[in-house]
Amino acid sequence: MRLYLGSDHAGFELKNHLVNHLVKQGHDVVDVGPHVYDAEDDYPAFCFHTGVKVVADPGSLGIVIGGSGNGEQIAANKVPGVRSALVWKAEIAELARQHNDSNVIAIGARQHTLDEATAFVEAFISTSFSGDARHARRINQLAEYEVARALPELPESAATA
Repeated sequence: MRLYLGSDHAGFELKNHLVNHLVKQGHDVVDVGPHVYDAEDDYPAFCFHTGVKVVADPGSLGIVIGGSGNGEQIAANKVPGVRSALVWKAEIAELARQHNDSNVIAIGARQHTLDEATAFVEAFISTSFSGDARHARRINQLAEYEVARALPELPESAATA
């Protein structure tokens, strides 16, 4: 499987660890950067580039890493076609794939040990989308909004007085 990894300075050590681990597992890994530690770097560019590469390479997955993972997830989700989930345990990584067909995950390097984060990544890449009709319908709604930017009608049950 091809995997794209990008981070900022806070995620630099974890990214390098994951790149090495995933290569040893036989994956085709692309290190989007940074390639040199810079305490003043900014995460958006690395996350945008990671997301663009994932969207352009169907079947690939991406991992973006920062201090908390929050900004990285937000940045990755600005790329049309990316469905990035913030992951803080293996079960969430699995659900991101099963229910949301997430193609990118974000991890907070300052929040987890190397072993914990590695387990999240393993869960993410070993889990497939369930294909369940309700999940596919919801993903299609997200994709439609991403293109048209038209708000869908609220269901009757959400009507306010």
